[in-house]
Amino acid sequence: MTDVHLRNLYKTYPGGSAPATKDVSLDIADGEFMVLLGPSGCGKTTLLRMLAGLELPDSGQIVVGGRDVTYLPPKDRNLSMVFQSYAVFPHRKVRDNIGFGLTMRGTDRAEVARKVAWAAELLQLEPYLDRYPAQLSGGQRQRVAVARAIVVDADVLLMDEPLSNLDSLLRLTFRAELKKLVEEIGTTTVYVTHDQSEALSLGDRVAVLRSGEIAQCAQPLHVYDNPADRFVGGFLGSPPMNFLTTRLAAGDGPKVTADLGKQIVEGPATLRPHDGKPVLLGIRAEAVEIAHTRQGDAVRATVKVFEPLGSAVLVTAEIDGQEIKVQAPNTFRAATGDQVWLTFPSRHTRWYDAETELALEAA
Repeated sequence: MTDVHLRNLYKTYPGGSAPATKDVSLDIADGEFMVLLGPSGCGKTTLLRMLAGLELPDSGQIVVGGRDVTYLPPKDRNLSMVFQSYAVFPHRKVRDNIGFGLTMRGTDRAEVARKVAWAAELLQLEPYLDRYPAQLSGGQRQRVAVARAIVVDADVLLMDEPLSNLDSLLRLTFRAELKKLVEEIGTTTVYVTHDQSEALSLGDRVAVLRSGEIAQCAQPLHVYDNPADRFVGGFLGSPPMNFLTTRLAAGDGPKVTADLGKQIVEGPATLRPHDGKPVLLGIRAEAVEIAHTRQGDAVRATVKVFEPLGSAVLVTAEIDGQEIKVQAPNTFRAATGDQVWLTFPSRHTRWYDAETELALEAA
């Protein structure tokens, strides 16, 4: 059983003007696939390197499987790591690359051969065991790096943007293979990426980092549907969540009125204290309903950009000087300057404080 507990981790690099991580605490369950997601410089790789022992925290604690490993060297942590740059040995054949960690541990040769064969079968590398890395594609070299990491029976598998050097089609294929592999071996996994598609598709949970702190940690679809603040909603999603500045007014029962063409939406009772105050209305592009004629309490908007995307179209429109993006079916047609009508279904609207940009409802 290998769970991971990060407690109040602080890290500032020499000469750094701000901490790379600030009071980060995170619990990762045994067998869980945890994704650390965020933009460059948010602290996600620093966290991974501290967990691996490649960086030491200024303060805080790292506990792996009930053992305090905060200041142990990497070799004593029983963790394995897959790097962004493959890091395979060019002068060693595939089978020797895969078995390198076991050989360094003095594992019996027969056991090394057995484990290498097992990993090669899992990662479809059997035809390439006697080739050198230069004879492999990028995707095959990354498979070798993953195989080398899983054969050593590590307590935790660490991955630092392992797919970022692959082209888009290969990345999609390898992502599916990786998800299946991790499910099969059941090893606790911590995965760093800035790619939201990877985070949403791979993780059991996603921790979104901003400026060295965890902005939100939850199951992928919960983070996507219920961002804790404007940063999370604006970072996750393509296009990101729309945020429109509006003002709430009292309505009947649980209803409130947003000052966007008198659009009526249903809001929770917690919004009552914000009547008359400016707030942010958040809604995903695919949740906005668009039509050429007015329906119900729809808001009028003007088309600024029309972009066909193949499976859908992306419409950039303007409402009272505010821009909004709408993802519509690929059968929808519009041109710059057209008037369209937008509806915001209440089940898809999210509300945020205009000053703090934090969610006004429990996320």
